[in-house]
Amino acid sequence: MSPSMAVSMRVDSLDLLRGIVMALMALDHTRDFFTNLTFDPETLSKTWLTLFLTRSATHFCAPLFFLLAGVGAYFFGSRRSSAELSRFLLSRGVWLIVIEFTVVGTAWTFKFPWGFFGVIFALGASMIVLSALVRLPIRWLAILSIATVLLHDATDTFRPTGAWSWIWDILHVKGGVSIAGFHNYVLFPLVPWFAVMSLGYCFVPIFQSPDRRRWLAGLGTLLTLVFIILRSTNLYGNPPALPGGVSPGDFHIQPSVAKTIILFLDTEKYPPSLQFLLMTLGPSLLLLYLIDRFSIPRIAKPLAVLGRVPFFFYVLHLYVIHIMAILVAMALHQPYSWLLHGGFWSFDLPEGYGHDLPMVYALWLLTLFILYFPCRWFMHYKGTHQAPWLKYV
Repeated sequence: MSPSMAVSMRVDSLDLLRGIVMALMALDHTRDFFTNLTFDPETLSKTWLTLFLTRSATHFCAPLFFLLAGVGAYFFGSRRSSAELSRFLLSRGVWLIVIEFTVVGTAWTFKFPWGFFGVIFALGASMIVLSALVRLPIRWLAILSIATVLLHDATDTFRPTGAWSWIWDILHVKGGVSIAGFHNYVLFPLVPWFAVMSLGYCFVPIFQSPDRRRWLAGLGTLLTLVFIILRSTNLYGNPPALPGGVSPGDFHIQPSVAKTIILFLDTEKYPPSLQFLLMTLGPSLLLLYLIDRFSIPRIAKPLAVLGRVPFFFYVLHLYVIHIMAILVAMALHQPYSWLLHGGFWSFDLPEGYGHDLPMVYALWLLTLFILYFPCRWFMHYKGTHQAPWLKYV
């Protein structure tokens, strides 16, 4: 096999992994808009295993978003100078932040302009940080990134006060934030997400090596085993439980097997704890090993299409799901006016609205079917056009 063919196969495996991530993300957002439940699926006292696993399966999405964004940055920079890469990351990061507070925010609520410090903001801000960090030797960048992921949990109890405390809120605290009288919500603090992205950047040389499968299997197994040890012993890497079940805290055996599994897998995502990142990135590397080892089956080809146009899919899927929620509610004579001015941003659902899990899964599959066709068109469009703006979409 020629080197170019090998590289192509490896990129295809990344596209498939990214497509799987996008599909899982769409499942979580379909559940958000269509659920009839008025509690968080991670609420231990109320949830059940199927519901929790539906939610927790989507936990793999954000870590892989950031890791693969770093991988994409490396591939982009491999054909350009470090200065060109820095300028692109800076401009695309700013662009993503603008999109978060306009186009994406509007998709969630149908209010314009609207937005919050969500995943697209964190991706954009992480690219801005990476635009400076790519000037470092890759070894030092890897050390800095690993140290950030390993040590950031030690700052969980740090809560500065004063006029500038909002900076730390955006960096490492989930919740409301006030900036010069402007009130918003931070769901994706920047730390340690930027470090996950830079780790993806540092990861590519391993992925390009002849021993990549051994590295993928070894690293994936190691990270997974470390997670199991840390979670089962509560040594380190997950914040303490907070009042009201906001944070899962330590693991301990529950009265039932199902509840024990739920608590074991319920690690903190906002911001992502070390245990959360080990739990998601370890199995993800093992999955990438399997994808890279075996040829992509025909049935999985549509997922690879979604993975080749991830930003296009992300923006479009929010509008499709939101519009579908309105149409389905109208067709079934459920209340829908609330979806026109706010959507699901409250567990206080109107009486008579929502659906159970089987219906959610059916609507999720319908969403993927609808989105496949515009994604396939845009994939071909990007492949046959060279307009500069396409690099940002």
